[in-house]
Amino acid sequence: MEKSLHRLRRLPAVLVLSGHDPSSGAGLVADAEAIGACGAWPLTVPTALTVQDSRDVLAVMPCSGDDMRAMAQALGEFEIAAIKVGLVASLDALDAVVDIVKAHPGIPLVVDPVLKAGGGRELSTQQLIDVFRERLLPLVDILTPNRLELRRLGAGSNDSDTDRAVALLRLGCQAVLVTGTDDPLPESARDKVVHTLHTPDSGRQWQWPRLAGSFHGSGCTLAAAIAARLAAGESLINACEQAQRFTWQALREGWKPGEGQALPRRLWQCDDVATWRE
Repeated sequence: MEKSLHRLRRLPAVLVLSGHDPSSGAGLVADAEAIGACGAWPLTVPTALTVQDSRDVLAVMPCSGDDMRAMAQALGEFEIAAIKVGLVASLDALDAVVDIVKAHPGIPLVVDPVLKAGGGRELSTQQLIDVFRERLLPLVDILTPNRLELRRLGAGSNDSDTDRAVALLRLGCQAVLVTGTDDPLPESARDKVVHTLHTPDSGRQWQWPRLAGSFHGSGCTLAAAIAARLAAGESLINACEQAQRFTWQALREGWKPGEGQALPRRLWQCDDVATWRE
């Protein structure tokens, strides 16, 4: 009886292609936590291993594209309902990501373009960005850059955010959600964070109370939550809104282990260890 009940249970599965962050503030662990907290099941394929803490990335070791393809292929028993891509640190890994995505046509693809670490270390090259724009961007259903990443990915340094987003839409991306946490819009209130969704047909903007301090992993938390919501069948607008609410709550409930950035607590609704050990 137990076995049959387990086999009847179905969870939407999200395939995550991202780097591993040993601090769990960002990367695969963070993605898995967000996806699980939003009711989906994470399937994780590393694109890179990193040496990092809550301040900055010290080293990046890209994973083999062939190893990534083998890991993704081994997950054939799962019915993948969405794909989330984070850090892609080499052309070999990017080739593998494109191959894996193309092997799952029609599946929502959420991409968080990780180009620079919070501490300032560059995580991408211009060549990698150019190939990303040419090969992966046309496959993307929603891209979730912050304003600095949008500036690097969009065309023209003097363009507005809207112009840059439109340029990415013209390359084939279906939607762009620009986050304003790290680099606020000049006209926005100082106590607010503004996120703006651009699509070919319309746009949408949300405002959230700005939380004090800086956070490591807010972008990947948001993108992973969007992927989980899309995997569950929600519309793009609802998925974006619910994922923003989840991320804001995870940041508010976050913690600061040292002198670096605060870490989102994506499983904040779970009981504290001190409670369930009593």
